[in-house]
Amino acid sequence: MENRLKPMDAEQLREYGHKMVDFIADYYKTIENFPVLSQVEPGYLRNLLPDSAPNQPDSFQHVLDDIQAKILPGVTHWQSPNYFAYHPSNSSVAGFVGEMLSAGLNIVGFSWIASPAATELEMIVLDWLAKMLKLPEDFLSAGQGGGVIQGTASEAVLVVLLAARDKVLRRVGKDALEKLVVYASDQTHSSLQKACQIAGIHPENCRLLKATSSTNYALSPEFLSETISQDLTIGLIPFFLCATVGTTSSTAVDPLLSLGKIAKSNGMWFHVDAAYAGSACVCPEFRHYMDGVEVADSFNMNAHKWFLTNFDCSALWVKDRSALVQALSTNPEYLKNKASQANMVVDYKDWQVPLGRRFRSLKLWMVLRLYGLENLQCYIRNHIKLAKHFENLIAQDPRFEVVTPRIFSLVCFRLLPVRNNESHGNKLNHQLLDAVNSTGSAFISHTVLSGKYILRFAVGAPLTEEKHVNAAWKVLQDKATSLLAESL
Repeated sequence: MENRLKPMDAEQLREYGHKMVDFIADYYKTIENFPVLSQVEPGYLRNLLPDSAPNQPDSFQHVLDDIQAKILPGVTHWQSPNYFAYHPSNSSVAGFVGEMLSAGLNIVGFSWIASPAATELEMIVLDWLAKMLKLPEDFLSAGQGGGVIQGTASEAVLVVLLAARDKVLRRVGKDALEKLVVYASDQTHSSLQKACQIAGIHPENCRLLKATSSTNYALSPEFLSETISQDLTIGLIPFFLCATVGTTSSTAVDPLLSLGKIAKSNGMWFHVDAAYAGSACVCPEFRHYMDGVEVADSFNMNAHKWFLTNFDCSALWVKDRSALVQALSTNPEYLKNKASQANMVVDYKDWQVPLGRRFRSLKLWMVLRLYGLENLQCYIRNHIKLAKHFENLIAQDPRFEVVTPRIFSLVCFRLLPVRNNESHGNKLNHQLLDAVNSTGSAFISHTVLSGKYILRFAVGAPLTEEKHVNAAWKVLQDKATSLLAESL
């Protein structure tokens, strides 16, 4: 009984913590031994674990053995250097130890008084990050705006949509909800549609305007203007525009300045989603993709995608924090306190959907301090260089084509169909994707652009080097050779 695990004990924490860090470090050492995409079948785990929780405690070693034997086979290894799917989700030494400290302190920082350091550090590190991105001063906490860490870009777009909705309804009356219209391109992340559903925006008033290859899948300002004019003519109220810097499918960049001017002239809230590509904009040579952000009302980037900060850490800045607070604030008796009542502090509970929040600024602070801007810039540039390298490899094989220009570290490409048969081309690329992923030696994902099934090669895992890109390309070439031979 002497060794039974207490609810909390410093020495037991030290012992178990060391073992777990060793386990995780060993995982990273051997990560390339696992198939990148988990190869298990749905429901695999139910057969491996008991029907109910144990009455008596198990040993830590048994649990670690089960993780190794039963859990890891069902993990898709997002941190593998051979992971090229979706967008990256970075883990780092600094991010990890920051997350560890957050778990250790385990505070719930809904208001300033609940842990003053949690609120104040978040304000400071988001000011730091805003300055690294050269965001306009209106987004800094010294003025009327400021930054807040959300869980994901989906939460970020929801809270600003709610702020914008309530702001316009205060002006035109709450009965006008059914007339409110949201605009974005059809390449915008699906989280915008979900936000509209939650916010009560009528589905037919969520205008996802078609973007084509003629603009490299960016939203056309002319098309937006025409659509807004038509909506005004029939008595609708345009109130929200979402533009994207680095779309999910192809990392297209919407023309922020032109779009922002249209939004402003129509009194609309202008939100910029740079969830993926915002990280690249800390490099001066990529900052121009954000030009026009000065006319935005809100801006979002995910430090947990491509900025070495463990999930979740989505940075949102607004120019007018009072719009967020008015839409999301509650003030129950049991949370009242001197500092909040006197309006001396920021209470982040009023900037988000849930009440509770984690001390997420710790890991971002650790990343910024332990790497520094120069190293973070080099990190981003290296991934972009590797993506260029992959693009060059494709160019040397006439069986493949790059489908839309590479801007950051994503390459959209496909295997060309035999005899220009497009329907066969879609099937062929789907088969190629499955063939590559079932090897376990690399993981890529797909999208559809202009009706064509496209393969996406996203470079961005912290451990990825040129040799991993070359190995993935070899698998793609080998599988393509087999498929083309079969289709003849």
